[in-house]
Amino acid sequence: MAKRERGDYSRLKRKLFWRVLGMALGAFAIIFGFYIFFWKGVGGDIVVRILERFFGFPSDEAYFVYHYYVRNNAELIWLAAVVGMFFILFRVFLGWFTRYFREINRGIDGLLGREEITLIPELATTEKQLNAVRQTLERRSLETQLAEQRKDELVMYLAHDIRTPLTSVIGYLSLLDEAQDMPAAQRAKYLHITLEKAHRLERLIGEFFEITRYNSRQMLLECRGIDLSYMLAQVADELYPQLSARGNTVRLEAAENLTVYGDPDKLARVFNNLLKNAASYSDERTEILIRAERTGRGTAVTVRNEGRTIPPEKLAVIFDKFYRLDEARRSDTGGSGLGLAIAKEIVELHGGTISVRSESGVTAFTVVLPDRETGVQSRAE
Repeated sequence: MAKRERGDYSRLKRKLFWRVLGMALGAFAIIFGFYIFFWKGVGGDIVVRILERFFGFPSDEAYFVYHYYVRNNAELIWLAAVVGMFFILFRVFLGWFTRYFREINRGIDGLLGREEITLIPELATTEKQLNAVRQTLERRSLETQLAEQRKDELVMYLAHDIRTPLTSVIGYLSLLDEAQDMPAAQRAKYLHITLEKAHRLERLIGEFFEITRYNSRQMLLECRGIDLSYMLAQVADELYPQLSARGNTVRLEAAENLTVYGDPDKLARVFNNLLKNAASYSDERTEILIRAERTGRGTAVTVRNEGRTIPPEKLAVIFDKFYRLDEARRSDTGGSGLGLAIAKEIVELHGGTISVRSESGVTAFTVVLPDRETGVQSRAE
């Protein structure tokens, strides 16, 4: 790796080396030529003529000035000449070298553009890195736009769905208020329907709060040892009413005293989201399997259900926020599209991974949590 990095700017290094060497040799040639042809040759005669013609010195006084002030201070004069030549060449070198910074600035300006960034050959590595950053920015911008579009569509769907149970609640309550002599059986039926619609309305309002809170909260972990088998049993028990309504059952396969290190509330939310997703998209009267076991990578928890096979193109975006599998938005399945996205972020905060596979009508989500505590971190959601 280090060898490859050293070779990344080899072309630039070679060009800088030869440019500096060329400038040094050029400076030496100029100074040496000046010394041989001027100082050792006709240099003294030229200085004397200048003093005579332009300053009016007599010949003997001109020679005296030359020998006393010029010849006797030859070392200082040549030192000044060398220093002067150095600064001139150094200024030329800086002007040439700053061209690379102008190229880099031009590349940085191009990060916000859509066209590929092209720099001079010596900066090929920088060009490649800038293009990688540009592509990442474009991808993130597109993902943000898609997420906002999905959120807007979801809010619109939720607003429409809220109106339906709300209208029903108002309608049935109006009937109960107006018909004071309504038979008890009919009154009980209307109250039951009204309660169901109110619960549905409560769930939809909860989804609204979930959407508005998603981008504004910060997720911090409070980790400790967790009895994983007990947690999974609790999660399954909490969803019993939803599962029994469709005739689904849960089978838990986990060794007793199977423990992991993590935030119990956050991990419970992960498995709750996965089980709710399995319950929503399972065929009726089928079994949902939860299996927890030790593996070479850590502790793996798999939630498997039988239902519709998820196409590969949907599997690729299933963990995106605000993504929903049921495009037609059936009111009895699916939620805000945040459950799997939040589950993925929580798992990654714990240093783990989450994956999904779906084939032959069986879909399985697998969470792998590391055994070591160093895999846990905290960051903004």
